[in-house]
Amino acid sequence: MNKNPHSGHRARLRDRFRREGYDLDHFEPHNILELMLFYCAPQKDTNELAHLLIDEFGSISGVFDAPYEELVKVSGVGEYTATFIKTIPALFRVYETDRLKDEAVLDSAQAARRYFIPKFIGRTEELVYVACLDSECKVKCCEIVSHGTVSAAAVNVRKIAEYAMRYNAANVIVAHNHPYGLAVASPEDIMTTDAICYALQLIGIVLTDHIIVANDQALSLAEAGVIKKK
Repeated sequence: MNKNPHSGHRARLRDRFRREGYDLDHFEPHNILELMLFYCAPQKDTNELAHLLIDEFGSISGVFDAPYEELVKVSGVGEYTATFIKTIPALFRVYETDRLKDEAVLDSAQAARRYFIPKFIGRTEELVYVACLDSECKVKCCEIVSHGTVSAAAVNVRKIAEYAMRYNAANVIVAHNHPYGLAVASPEDIMTTDAICYALQLIGIVLTDHIIVANDQALSLAEAGVIKKK
């Protein structure tokens, strides 16, 4: 008989989720992770596996942010389960970005922060985005122009200028993240901002802001006075 011995428990947990209006607020962290793991580990005790993962990485967010290579080291986590876990922050990032796409008018520091924070959900490496805006600050495109540190100014400036011209931008906002740091500007961040601002001015385009994101916090260099309004 091949009946899954955990099926009754799984059904009860799924029923509870439905009864509570698809709300996880009153679930224990290991139960939330367990519920998710049902769909990638059909024959395993996902309660035990959820506890192992949280013990290893400290929290649900720690599990989702853990590198793939570290996930597969946990007993009971194979390639399939580790890949499934890594889809969660990526999926959430796409979900949050998609929700904002119809509101993408970045005419204030607050709007820019709200737009860019979701793009860095689950990111464990430094990325640089450029958003090309029209004259009314509506986003025409938003692309990653660099993987790695923002201090590679020469490469970033060239790519940013290329994107801005390609999309006939009137304004540009740059954003990058500090995956393991704070939302504060380093001297290199400020120098790079100045270089981008100067390069764009030469082609008649305005750098309206540079957003630095760290977790759910974001700094606007325009609001901080680093980028001077013309």
